[in-house]
Amino acid sequence: MAIARVKTSSILQGFPKSRSLLAGNAAYIPTLVTDLLIIAGGASGGSARGGGGGAGGLLYQSSTSLPYGTTYTVTVGAGGAAVAFSNNTRPRGNNGTNSVFGSYTATGGGGGGVIVINSDYPGSGIDGGSGGGSGGVAGSGSTSVGTGISGQGNNGGAGYSGGETYAGGGGGGAGAAGGAGASLYGGVGGAGTNTYSTIASATSTGVSGYYAGGGGGGSYYEVNTGLNPAAGGAGGGGRGGKRASGEFGDGVAGTVNTGGGGGGSGNPDGSFSSSGAGGSGLVILRTPITYTASATTGSPTRVVTGGYTYYTWTSSGSITI
Repeated sequence: MAIARVKTSSILQGFPKSRSLLAGNAAYIPTLVTDLLIIAGGASGGSARGGGGGAGGLLYQSSTSLPYGTTYTVTVGAGGAAVAFSNNTRPRGNNGTNSVFGSYTATGGGGGGVIVINSDYPGSGIDGGSGGGSGGVAGSGSTSVGTGISGQGNNGGAGYSGGETYAGGGGGGAGAAGGAGASLYGGVGGAGTNTYSTIASATSTGVSGYYAGGGGGGSYYEVNTGLNPAAGGAGGGGRGGKRASGEFGDGVAGTVNTGGGGGGSGNPDGSFSSSGAGGSGLVILRTPITYTASATTGSPTRVVTGGYTYYTWTSSGSITI
């Protein structure tokens, strides 16, 4: 018996324009076509003229078909916790945590490295979605930048290793690698990306249309010089600290729900400055129809605008299609 072709869009929104309900003997499973923007948590910067934290990995999946009746877990990654210099330790930054939608994972940013004096500490930036900036080197020893994941982010920047005025490199961002440190000056955080500015505008997320900027590296120079600390990358990266305690000695945290990396702390010199924490991540589902999910958890925001429906999670939850 012949099976008639029908316009499935007249039955359920989101289906292909025209498709058989049965293909051979196999039942056709209707799906919702979506775009997914998944941003992991950014990393914190390193202590003691540390490298900037790498931005959380940014993963975009277009035209992804999700079967109706299926429940998907949504995980929004946290930013890496800040670290502080003390008399006995110079910790590297902490990685951000992964963000996940179903089987799709964006990887947390890599922590920033720290200064190395005659090979006394492991000062390299840490690998991640975007890599952390490395610390500088005085005397013997070496450091390397954190490596980013292709398609999600970029490498961190190299710390300055030309003498006592060493400074940290910037953390990598979704749009560019972190800047290299120089004598006295930390490297700037790598720029995030504004490729998804339409999504950012529709959902009121990101920073001026950008996501996932890297953290600025920590600097050596004095606070009273009037020189600016190393800037974080566009898209929520936190600036680095400089040679002072308190407001300017500390790195600045990455912006929440952007995946921005935190800034490296400034030169300690008797003060116990801290790095900036990484910014938390974000998950957005977009579909080109007016659509209401069967069920959600995690209190996502639903917006219908410009011919699309958006669901935005700033904390972990789920969705039943």
